[in-house]
Order: sequence, then structure tokens, then C-alpha cells
Amino acid sequence: MKKHHMNKADREVIDREELRDLLKTGKYASIAMCRDNDPYIVTLSYGYDQQNDCLYFHTALKGLKLAIIKDNPNVCATVIQDGGYEKDQCAHHYFSAVMWGTMTVIDDLEEKKHALEVLLHHLENNPDPIRQRNLKNDAAYKGVAILKLTITHLTGKRGS
Repeated sequence: MKKHHMNKADREVIDREELRDLLKTGKYASIAMCRDNDPYIVTLSYGYDQQNDCLYFHTALKGLKLAIIKDNPNVCATVIQDGGYEKDQCAHHYFSAVMWGTMTVIDDLEEKKHALEVLLHHLENNPDPIRQRNLKNDAAYKGVAILKLTITHLTGKRGS
């Protein structure tokens, strides 16, 4: 990804730890992808794997996302912490991260297990009931597709 100059440089967030903190607390990422010059965007809940600096998503085994990723794994995604719009001030309070990277479908059972643990711990206060209900044995992992966004470039912006 070619680096672009941010128009309002005073709003740029360059501290990698601050950006990672946003990824730790966010719940949804909007993911942009493209195939044959035809853009597509989807918003999915995610789990942030801090150790491997990647996002994991769960999805159906078939669908448009998977078809596009197969043809073009390059994606761009954003996570936003929305602090709200300030009426009559024309101001919006937000913190956003934009990331570029590659999206892959995880087939390896052990990585699928790891990814779902990351997702459950990221999204749930108590993941045990969900794990017990939905992931009773190894066969259960075959019923879900896991996507991994490997982050290659990360930027951020804050609005007051």
C-alpha cells in the first residue's frame, strides 16, 4: 500500500500501542474487498489476536466473501470507536483504525480452534456456555469458516 499524506495531520494516530488498544476494544470491522473491479464491503464481528497481530472472523462455509477472497485476498478494513456527533458544532468524536492486509481462509483444525478461542474471548464475558453449546467436538469446527486478516499496514485517526 502506497502511503498517502493525511490531510489533517494533527488528527493522525501513529502510536502502534494506541492503535492496538482500539483493536482490543472494538467489536466490529468493516472489510472492503474487490474482484474484477467490483467492490464489496461487509461488517463482521472479530477477535483480535494480539500475539500474531491479526483479526479472526467467523462466517458461513459458502458465500460472496469467500468467492472474492479466493480471487483477491487483498483487503482494507476499519474499526471505529464512535464517540458521537456534537449537534450544532459540526464535530464528531471518534477514533478509527484503518488496516490493509491479506485475508485467508483457515483450514487447519488447530488454528481454527485458536481463532475461535480468540473470537470468544474477545467478544464474550463468559465464553464457556457458547463453547459448550457450539464446539462440543472437532466435527463442530467443520461447520464454520474462519477468516484471518493478517495486518500489513495500520493507520489511525482521531476526531474531537
